[in-house]
Amino acid sequence: MSSPTPVQSFIGGIGLSLPVHALLLLNGNVFGISGFVHRAVLGGKESICAVLGLILGGAYVGLLEGHGPAPFQLGVGRVALAGFFVGLGSKLSNGCTSGHMICGLSRFSLRSLVATITFFITGVITVQLLPGELPPTSYMDWSLGPYGKALLGSQLAVSALLCSFATRNWSPPKNGPEPRPNSRLLVFLATGFEFALALRFSNLSESERVLSFLDLPFRPSFDPSLAFLAAGALPTSIILYHFFRGSEKPLLGERWSIPQGAPVDVRLIGGAALFGIGWGLAGICPGPGLVNLGRALTNGSGIVPVAIWLAGVAIGGLLA
Repeated sequence: MSSPTPVQSFIGGIGLSLPVHALLLLNGNVFGISGFVHRAVLGGKESICAVLGLILGGAYVGLLEGHGPAPFQLGVGRVALAGFFVGLGSKLSNGCTSGHMICGLSRFSLRSLVATITFFITGVITVQLLPGELPPTSYMDWSLGPYGKALLGSQLAVSALLCSFATRNWSPPKNGPEPRPNSRLLVFLATGFEFALALRFSNLSESERVLSFLDLPFRPSFDPSLAFLAAGALPTSIILYHFFRGSEKPLLGERWSIPQGAPVDVRLIGGAALFGIGWGLAGICPGPGLVNLGRALTNGSGIVPVAIWLAGVAIGGLLA
């Protein structure tokens, strides 16, 4: 039996928006974790650094907590199929919960709005159709959690590092700064690490908590924590993007790689629907998957199911 964590999830949502904006400001990139995974599989150095940052962040959490993620209460086949649908769907729709729900909605992207609505609908339907009952939730936990202060302090330290990068490069030449590839790689690594800390603090790295949200409010198992995360992440991300994105010239060079005006099409809707099915099958998407891999590796428990799920994501992306 789990307890909804409104304070942790709300503050964690605010925390997620900080590395998202840092990556935008410094490198000009969307913090889209499924995209990181798909490009890392193909050997993209920057994406590999982002993936590594998320895994290392999870490993740090595992060391701090002294245990791995809660084990999947699912068969191996369902875990693999869930990963495959998440990988295939996120590649077709060009995004997942981080790229569409946080980054895209903060830009008021119509594509991201349609994708988010679609994968929530298919996620909810999938959970409703699956056999079995999720355990009922307990009372609201209004605390910061046993490791909240440590996670917040660690995230503030990483944020300070990223702020130092920003302040040192705040006045680039008129035509934009010269590319600084090594600094860009470090930013991908650091923002991935920071995102992992905020995600774990929010408690939405746990698959059962996500499934309990998708089970809808009329069920005793409903857990509203994901709504509190969104209430923290979206307003903060909207404010940062619309009022503090600067000149749209990345401070560490290269181009401003933010999607502009692509159409809403069948590929987007179909991909988002498949992603939602995969999300509903196991309650996990690429960010939590990578963070949980780090937690599992640190403690030597639960490695195989997470690895199988991530392998499914990679294969789905390659076949899209």
